Amino acid sequence: MTHVVTQPCDGCRYTDCVVVCPVECFYEGPTMLYIHPDECIDCEACVPECPVEAIFHEDDVPEEWQSFVQLNAEKCEDAENITERQEPLKKDD
Repeated sequence: MTHVVTQPCDGCRYTDCVVVCPVECFYEGPTMLYIHPDECIDCEACVPECPVEAIFHEDDVPEEWQSFVQLNAEKCEDAENITERQEPLKKDD
C-alpha cells in the first residue's frame, strides 16, 4: 500500500512532508510532488505535515482525485527524488 499526493498540492508544492519521510520516496515535478508507490512504506508520517491536506492513503483518495494514484506512479519514473525542504510555489490568488 502507498500514499498518494493529490490535486491540492498542484501549484503550491509544499515540501514539509519530504523532510519527515524515512524512506525518501518523494519526487519533484514542475508544479507538485509525487510519492513513489514502490518506495512508500505506508508510515503516514507525511500526512499531518501537508498544510493543504493533499496526501491520502491510496484506498482513501477522494473519487474526484482517483487519477492521481496512477499519476504519482507514472511521474515518479521521470521526476527527481527530493529529500530537503524547499520554498513552496506561489499560488495565484
